[in-house]
Amino acid sequence: MIEIPDPGNWDMIVFDVDGTLLDREGFHEDLVKLSRRVDREIMPVSLASGRTLPNVTPIMQAIGASGFIVAENGGMVWDSGEGHEILSLSDGSRAKQAAEWLATKIDGLDPRGIESNRWRETEWCLSETDSFELIRDLIADSKWSDLEVVSTGFAVHIASPGLDKSNGLKVAMEQRGVDPSRVIACGDAPNDLPMFDVVGLSVAVNDEFPEVSMSADLITESRGKDGSVELLRALLNLF
Repeated sequence: MIEIPDPGNWDMIVFDVDGTLLDREGFHEDLVKLSRRVDREIMPVSLASGRTLPNVTPIMQAIGASGFIVAENGGMVWDSGEGHEILSLSDGSRAKQAAEWLATKIDGLDPRGIESNRWRETEWCLSETDSFELIRDLIADSKWSDLEVVSTGFAVHIASPGLDKSNGLKVAMEQRGVDPSRVIACGDAPNDLPMFDVVGLSVAVNDEFPEVSMSADLITESRGKDGSVELLRALLNLF
């Protein structure tokens, strides 16, 4: 089982959602009770996801977390527990326009993207992950070349330059008065790398992406949502 360095010196843990806390089959059966115990007994649990705010909020409530939410890969921040208003850190209109243009270049690409785009404010997501490299290359050679294209394995995110999880986390942590060096972040995909860069301890639950496992301070023995449960157990000293 993974061992947490300097136990007792951490003030918050931030989890990615897809591929980390849950997968296409849902939560691990022990996740809710463990996350609630960690949140109540050890430190607040927060979420940082590529999902939209309306998608992440029910997950936050289900696991009984008292931390903040960073959604849309850093574009949206909400810390309702501290009474803060929802913050939108970018405008996703150009990303949507770029997706519509891509549909004229790639046969079969649906510019409407994933269903949750109807609530998306700061970026745009396409479901054609198999076309990621083509999408990235086309954008790089277009008038939307300033936009960033990132694949999470679940969707291809098109966003304004510099919009990533680190931006949202910095805002959320400053609002709450949390020192980033005393925060643990847990994720599995390339869009989690900016999050890893701003916290004191980064944990990867997947070695599918070499750049993620190389950047993480720790890698769980189990993979995906099983790895997150392993991490929660380690925080609770449930060996």
